[in-house]
Amino acid sequence: MLAIDDDELAPTELISAILRAPVDLLWNGGIGTYVKASTETHADAGDKTNDALRADGAELRCKVVGEGGNLGLTQLGRIEYALHGGPEETGGRINTDATDNVAGVNCSDHEVNIKILIDSIVSKGRMSEEERNELLVEMTDAVGESVLHGSYTQTQALSLALAQAAPMIDVHARLIRRLEQVAGLDRGIEFLPDEEAIEDRKVDHKGLASPELAVLMAYCKIHLYAELLESDVPEDPYLGRDLERYFPDPLQERYSRQMQEHRLRREIIATLVANQLVDRAGSTFAFRLGEETGASVAILARGYTVARGVFDMQPFWDQVESLDNKVDAHVQLEMLIEGRRLVERATRWLVRANPRMIEIDATANRYAGGAELLSAALPEVLHGPDREAFDARVRELDGAGVPSELAERVAAMPQLLAVFDIVEIANSTDRPPEAVMETYFTLGAEIVLTWLRDRIIELPRANRWQALARAALRDDLYSLHRSLTEEVLEVADQDADPEAAIATWKERNEAAVDRCLGILDDIKASRVYDTTTLPVALREVRNLIRESDGHEPAKAKRVEQATATG
Repeated sequence: MLAIDDDELAPTELISAILRAPVDLLWNGGIGTYVKASTETHADAGDKTNDALRADGAELRCKVVGEGGNLGLTQLGRIEYALHGGPEETGGRINTDATDNVAGVNCSDHEVNIKILIDSIVSKGRMSEEERNELLVEMTDAVGESVLHGSYTQTQALSLALAQAAPMIDVHARLIRRLEQVAGLDRGIEFLPDEEAIEDRKVDHKGLASPELAVLMAYCKIHLYAELLESDVPEDPYLGRDLERYFPDPLQERYSRQMQEHRLRREIIATLVANQLVDRAGSTFAFRLGEETGASVAILARGYTVARGVFDMQPFWDQVESLDNKVDAHVQLEMLIEGRRLVERATRWLVRANPRMIEIDATANRYAGGAELLSAALPEVLHGPDREAFDARVRELDGAGVPSELAERVAAMPQLLAVFDIVEIANSTDRPPEAVMETYFTLGAEIVLTWLRDRIIELPRANRWQALARAALRDDLYSLHRSLTEEVLEVADQDADPEAAIATWKERNEAAVDRCLGILDDIKASRVYDTTTLPVALREVRNLIRESDGHEPAKAKRVEQATATG
């Protein structure tokens, strides 16, 4: 079992062999530092008592390390195991002691915040001490479930970060530099790789290890919490609902009004929002969107909250998580990444449309109905490659054991971002959302805007500038798609169906449409899709707006908007 040849061992040698055994799980629940890096001395571990039995991270042959105690491994020992340990010496699964032990801290936080709430009620004579004590016992299981779920989502976020670590190495490098500037991060103290080490990992197609990602996650949460606490986000009434959900059911049912008077109300909400931004959207979410849009953490948090509500993400997360040990974990991660992508793109749209302020409740209500309408219409409203991609994704997920309803929801996610433009077009043209939706998707197929979108999405984003260029082209295309849809609807009769409306518009602009489609055909024939050809394609699409004979005031506004976006 220990994979050794010895017939007898001294006690320290036996423990050392146990540490190196080829097992599934090595669980440390005691006091002492048992694993260091091969580059460290025993003195670096700071635990002389265990010098005789200590192992190096690369020597561990277990699949997973779980840390029930503190300081069981040095941080460099964790990193070495994560990169070079495990059964095949290709890397083992490990986070950090802080991550694995987070439930204890979280439980203490709940205890303190619950007692502050209840004691304020007791002090006002609305509850006896005996009732208080009975209520605390009654909440035990509910608190336990909440704490465990918090641990689950944080570890899930690390798994998602690890799954994308290699292609995200440049982003993580920039994030480290940013946290050094604003959050007091010292990469030397935290054993994070320097610039030279990061370049070496890029060459080897490797990203940060999970223990390193755990450190970044902690600093991101600390920084976001501080930014949110200094903002007006904790005052938003919509987030008062999140505050209520933080407390166990018995309190939600009886004392929701008193929760709004909790003396740590702002701190609790800031903590909840910071955790959600990192656990659900990712450690790099606020950093990357801040780079792209210049928006503050407060605006990004508001946009994220709206996006989460518009697409009703909580039931989706629950459905994916309910498949634990029923489908391959990689399939779950892929679905969660698809959900993240939708929320991120929606947040970006909302922030660009509302750069100064987002009223969470009003904005969510504005688009929620449209999201339900579009979700119900998919996939029938799709055409050509989009419908083929939807069907292929459903078949893939069905084959992996994902329930059909969830598979269809995941397959629909790439198309749901259109809801924001559809709602805005319906408002500006005074047309029913159903007609706008059908026109939008039909036009995208006929003018091959969907083909152009897919070519833009395929562009590389190996560094910041490629990512920004890709995002700019994508945003430009979405703006043009919206403007063209508005134009088609304005030149058509009120009762015209989408095909008739598009046919009328194309007939009035035959020369411009033919030239645009001809240029796109030339680009297709060249099979060169990069930042030289795709901007030319977008220019030709933009010319359709400039040259069409739609209503002049509206057309002038669309040209101005499309040009500004471009």
